[in-house]
Amino acid sequence: MAAAFKFELVSPERLLVSEEVQVVVVPGSEGEFGVMAGHAPFVSTLRPGFLKVSRTSGEELDFFVRGGFAEVNAGGLTVLAERAIARSDLKADEIAQQITDAEEDVADAKDEATRDRAAETLQQLRDVQSALQSL
Repeated sequence: MAAAFKFELVSPERLLVSEEVQVVVVPGSEGEFGVMAGHAPFVSTLRPGFLKVSRTSGEELDFFVRGGFAEVNAGGLTVLAERAIARSDLKADEIAQQITDAEEDVADAKDEATRDRAAETLQQLRDVQSALQSL
């Protein structure tokens, strides 16, 4: 059995998780990464996607996260997310609205770099919508 480590998931509204866990898979901006006890210090921004938590009991938790960052240090892993919703509470219509908002961001972009970032976010949200539909 792998060693446990401290994990906290925080959104602007509340602290969602604060406990010892086995593994957390984080949707980082450069790709998904897994964190276990003893992981090297690391900081990453988040992309929209599912954060997967394996509790010490073996139970799995999934959260949709969007925006924010993750920091791994000697004290464990802290994820500060602009948005964090338990998969069980996620509504397809909310993702559809975020897609509409992202489409508007692409259309309203004033320069290529802003348009590229908005288009990337839009694609990630469409990927999440697709993943939800396949459940």
